[in-house]
Amino acid sequence: MAQSGGSLAVSTYQAGKLLLVGWDGNQLQLLPRHFEKPMGLDVQGDRLVLATREAITFFHNDPLLAPSYLPHQPARYDALYLPRTSYFTTDLNIHDLALNNEGELWMATTRFSCLATLSHDYNFVPQWKPSFISAIVPEDRCHLNGLALKDNKPAWITALGETDHVAGWRDGKLGGGIVMDVANNEVILRGLAMPHSPRWYQGKLWVLSSGTGELLQVDPNCGDTEVVCALPAYLRGLCFSGNHALIGMCKIRETNIFGGMPVQEKHEKLKCGVAVVSLSSGEWVGTLEFTAGCTEIYDVRMLDGVQRPNILNLEKEAARQAVSTPEFSYWLRPENAISGGKDDQVKY
Repeated sequence: MAQSGGSLAVSTYQAGKLLLVGWDGNQLQLLPRHFEKPMGLDVQGDRLVLATREAITFFHNDPLLAPSYLPHQPARYDALYLPRTSYFTTDLNIHDLALNNEGELWMATTRFSCLATLSHDYNFVPQWKPSFISAIVPEDRCHLNGLALKDNKPAWITALGETDHVAGWRDGKLGGGIVMDVANNEVILRGLAMPHSPRWYQGKLWVLSSGTGELLQVDPNCGDTEVVCALPAYLRGLCFSGNHALIGMCKIRETNIFGGMPVQEKHEKLKCGVAVVSLSSGEWVGTLEFTAGCTEIYDVRMLDGVQRPNILNLEKEAARQAVSTPEFSYWLRPENAISGGKDDQVKY
């Protein structure tokens, strides 16, 4: 954490938290913030976007307000992500989110087996579906979960099955997982155990084979794979920092869907947390382990240039006291109020 100059945002829908993991120069700082079923997230500059059960919410960092968030502990935080825009989507079971460089958001809309974008007028706008999906209906036919962008466009997706009926993927969960090329609408890799989190980084395609606990490097031209590393966990959530991968690790608590995975046969005990893996050697070089309160991770993102982050949801009174404009920011707090005039108007 010290070497990276950054911090982590980790979503866990099982615990209902977005976890911010920072570094104060001496030790880690862990800030949990409650959200209802937090799933996919993405970060672009000062913007952070999060999928929850029924909404997509955009947050923006206000570094001017961050140091004074706690008046009695000045400069405890160097970033403060404030809620700015929320889209009511209803429960689409949205998994991965991906912001392109133009600020457009793409979503893996799992309940409807498609990729979608947001709308001011509708719950979502379907944009692409796998060629084997005959209709965009709320039946989670293939469990389309993962999304990777390349050149600002959706390039690859992961799904847990190549199936076209209600929850059809469940029957083949041990080896029915696929990676698809979005532009060609073709499957480039089959036979995976519940793949997640495809990412394009350093000119390479990376995919998590969740059920085997492996980070894969995939050749998008022919589907050849190389196992970069194997970890004692069900893997979900992937991002990068320099020459390292940061990988979400999960225990398997729900056996009806996730039971019987190969990773369970390899390891007597699974871990939950974030693993740090060298991309050049495949060596597992670091771990942030959650030993209580959290057993499953969904997504992991690096907050570059931020070491002591904070984030507010609308349940926090402070979120309604913060005022930001392009030129200035203020806290609307009683201690900052000035009484004046015959009508005792309050000015800030």
